[in-house]
Amino acid sequence: MANVIVRNLPDEVHRALRVRAATHGRSTEAEIRVILETTVLPPDRLRLGTALADLGRRVGLHNEDFAELEAVHDRLPAQPVKFE
Repeated sequence: MANVIVRNLPDEVHRALRVRAATHGRSTEAEIRVILETTVLPPDRLRLGTALADLGRRVGLHNEDFAELEAVHDRLPAQPVKFE
């Protein structure tokens, strides 16, 4: 796991973090982890894999459909575009 150091944190912010942590029964460090995690990874964020799976279910795709697509998939490497 990574470590982060926050320099020049204002005293009032540090005090507020300590109070918030105590309110939630956590250490200040644990409270900061929770704040960061919920901010950058909100539970309602769009997850691409989940969205694609939902879309496939809605349109009625099954594993057999993907097998058919794989059978006709062109395996040749793409050629670079020429601008002439």
